Amino acid sequence: MAATGWAVAASDRSDAFVFFGATGDLAFKQIFPALAGLVRDEALDMPIIGVARSGDLASLRERARQSLQAHGFTDPAATQTLVDRLRYVKGPDEDAGTFAALRHELGQAKRPLHYLAIPPGLFGQVVTNLARSGCATGARIIVEKPFGRDLASAVALNRVIHEVFAESAVFRIDHYLGKEPVQ
Repeated sequence: MAATGWAVAASDRSDAFVFFGATGDLAFKQIFPALAGLVRDEALDMPIIGVARSGDLASLRERARQSLQAHGFTDPAATQTLVDRLRYVKGPDEDAGTFAALRHELGQAKRPLHYLAIPPGLFGQVVTNLARSGCATGARIIVEKPFGRDLASAVALNRVIHEVFAESAVFRIDHYLGKEPVQ
């Protein structure tokens, strides 16, 4: 049983963590520290793939180190393990080439978890491109931020997501209400 009290069958566990917006503020402030805590406390053992429009693997690794230092994370072994697990895909969210590179980087992963730490206006495009590239097969998705601008856009976005992912594979986190659980 996991520390959260949830039992997860080995066949249901994610085998890769992908986060879009890897060079953004949310990654710096929340995702890197949370991942480092999972490495330290839960022995997180999977590829961690950052996707962003700019940068490279070396700059992503440096950003992760800076994030952990800025947030007082002082476990050098967990920091090094996290940095070593990082992979990087550079490209825009609307480019099929970005998702082909992601599919390649996922390798043999069969149950990736995709975390969308990007502006909500890009969610639909990313979900569509995950499906087109085969990256959504067997996957789950986390969307964080406001979900749409109003009821109509939220319903439309939900429709796009459900064309690709079953409801049981979709996790929605309110950016403010979910802040402590994500940390």
